[in-house]
Amino acid sequence: MTVITEAKLVYVVQGTYYVSAHPEVTMSTVLGSCISVCLFDPVAAIGGMNHFLLPAGRGTESGHIRFGVNAMEKLINELLKSGASKARLQAKLFGGARMSATLTDIGRQNAAFAHSFLSNEGIPNASESVGGTLARRVIFRPTTGQVKLLFVQNDEVELNELPPPRPQPQPGSVVMF
Repeated sequence: MTVITEAKLVYVVQGTYYVSAHPEVTMSTVLGSCISVCLFDPVAAIGGMNHFLLPAGRGTESGHIRFGVNAMEKLINELLKSGASKARLQAKLFGGARMSATLTDIGRQNAAFAHSFLSNEGIPNASESVGGTLARRVIFRPTTGQVKLLFVQNDEVELNELPPPRPQPQPGSVVMF
């Protein structure tokens, strides 16, 4: 496990998860049709976030964490190994947008899977923002369960929240992208 000595922002990308009990850690992800489940134990002050693409897989790829069933199991198991109690876990659920009117509504399927999984595991869903047609940026404090939610459209953030300005290159500097 990594020892964190200062504030740290962890980006949880597709097909990954992260767990922390450090009070200076914040987790963030951006979701379209994908789902992110934020789980936390308010007594142990520990939490985690996952980011999955599809409810389940088939064949040899079915065990990959990009699938909801695996992402949920890995997140819960890591929380329990780190001191959380399953009886105290609370969930916050985000994503599941319909990003294309002409394609299958995978966002709805992802959200339905997450609701069903949490219900079957007896984990209460404290709050959620799922569905719609806008992408979301989720910022999660794992030790408190606090979430900041921003809606994203056309690279602009709604709710009067703007992303920080991009630094402008100085003459003679190298720009990495």
